[in-house]
Amino acid sequence: MGAVPGRTLVWHTWSPPDVKASEDFPATAHGGPVTFTPDQCGAQVTEKQALRTQFRQTRRDHEAAIPAAMRGLLFLRPPAPLLELVPPEATIGVYHPVGSEASPLGYARWFYEAGHPIALPWFADRAAPMRFRGWSNPFDEDELEPAPWGGRQPDCGADLAEPAVLIVPLLGFTPDGMRLGQGGGHYDRYLAANQDAVTIGIAWDCQLVDSLPVESHDMPLRAVVTPTRFYGPF
Repeated sequence: MGAVPGRTLVWHTWSPPDVKASEDFPATAHGGPVTFTPDQCGAQVTEKQALRTQFRQTRRDHEAAIPAAMRGLLFLRPPAPLLELVPPEATIGVYHPVGSEASPLGYARWFYEAGHPIALPWFADRAAPMRFRGWSNPFDEDELEPAPWGGRQPDCGADLAEPAVLIVPLLGFTPDGMRLGQGGGHYDRYLAANQDAVTIGIAWDCQLVDSLPVESHDMPLRAVVTPTRFYGPF
């Protein structure tokens, strides 16, 4: 993994509070859920929409300010604390970046060369749930086709996959591993049905925030990696 000159990769560890889980949100490494009344839930949705607009602009500005030569050196090799979370021969699910998203493709190629199968999200169409299909060679973009939600995905002939490790996109994250996504809920629904998967966020440093509005369906991350920091494991 590349690093920004003058900064040091630091391993941040967070100890969760003792919070009980609810019936609709099992206990996690974070200690449990945060619940809201219906009025509070509506306020959370409105706040999230405003935050998404703000975070998208912040991310665009940050990514545009990184010199192209430096950008090509970032996120090439997973840091050691991340590798400790990856089981041997585990299938690694990544995403194909869109716009100013931090790119996990360097990690995909590193894991591929280390013997791990690679998979990408796959949608039959915009109304379909997210599934994963194998990407047999992450050095070969010609295997992919345009995806319904942007970026690229394997074609429908690629084998279905169930990644043990997921590297996920995000708009914002907190020091304790909560994530703000694009708002489609694809990853939250997938992770609710695949709770054994290790989820790792990848982000620019500017995407860190002190706190985020949390709803019962929001799924926490196991760790987050930026060009200069490793947060977790949580």
